[in-house]
Amino acid sequence: MMPHAKPMMAFDPFRAVVFPNRVREARQRAGYARLLPFSGRVADIPYIRLSKIERGEVVPRAQELAKIAQALGVRAEELLIDVDATHFSIERWAAPFADRRAPDLPEEEFALSLAAAIRWRRQADRSLTIAAIERLYGIAPVTLSRIENAQRPFARWNEATQAAIFALLEVSDEPSLREKLEQLSADGSLQAMVAVMQNPAVRGQRMRERMLALRAEIANLGNDGVGRVAIPPPTVRQLAVYGVPHGDGLVARTPTGRTIADHAGWGPRAFGLRVGRPTLGGGLPGNAIVIVDPDRYPVAGGLAVVREGDVPASSDQTQANPDATVATYRIVAVTVDRDGRMFGYSTTPAIEIAFDERPSEQLGAIISAYFV
Repeated sequence: MMPHAKPMMAFDPFRAVVFPNRVREARQRAGYARLLPFSGRVADIPYIRLSKIERGEVVPRAQELAKIAQALGVRAEELLIDVDATHFSIERWAAPFADRRAPDLPEEEFALSLAAAIRWRRQADRSLTIAAIERLYGIAPVTLSRIENAQRPFARWNEATQAAIFALLEVSDEPSLREKLEQLSADGSLQAMVAVMQNPAVRGQRMRERMLALRAEIANLGNDGVGRVAIPPPTVRQLAVYGVPHGDGLVARTPTGRTIADHAGWGPRAFGLRVGRPTLGGGLPGNAIVIVDPDRYPVAGGLAVVREGDVPASSDQTQANPDATVATYRIVAVTVDRDGRMFGYSTTPAIEIAFDERPSEQLGAIISAYFV
């Protein structure tokens, strides 16, 4: 007799939604078809966090939501949704953000089992706090949160994160990890964790609690109760421009002595980078200056820089410090494959870089370009 196939776990496609809201609706009504151009209006909120707020994947702080509301010309409370209203449907709300590809259910189940196993491991050893896991295993808190909420398949984590997961769960490789998760599932160790993660009622209750707390915080921001915050008038700062061509299509972060005016209110660490040579073809000539924001994650269809390493600084800089070095960057065009993986491409030289295999601090979005 053939053995029965193991039943699939229940799959809650909305488990990552913690803050359904009207930010996307209000943004489009204000004339911003895409999030990236609008993000310049709230430059002190990094693009990647703004995207997560709009997609409902994080709960914003009250002041963050108030600043978004002011940039859109609406009251902060207008961006909130009553999730208990009879006309509200999480399925309809999430539809614009849905991945059009059918989910790989076995890999979703593996991600859920992994999330439950890490929660189970932390529950069994109370010394494994978020800070301890970062110190002992090198898993950053934001990454740990994504793993514990099964926000991406295991294969989408880079090798360093996968190795850290192996160490945390005391296995040597992926086959042994899968075997351990099968055993934990079979003996019922993960059942309670998965039930909480996949329970829409639990998710809904947490959502209500967060929404109530946020409404109270917004009401306390101002006397009018609509969460208005004072935003100082914009000032035009000058960004330093760097960029000296290096070998293999790289650009060294060497000062050029030039500056460029920041009229758009870019991020606090934004800087200008002279392209130096047309590594992406004629569309981005060597005399162009791009604005790089290292606090924004690249987006598909845009441009980005990848930090590749350090090289000795210029002679002027080494006079003060003989050991001085500067970073080098590769300018790439960004795209995704049909599995949703993000890549950067350079034309001259022909190079392909998998972003999922790079730490986020090595990547930065190019948010503007000037042809001088």
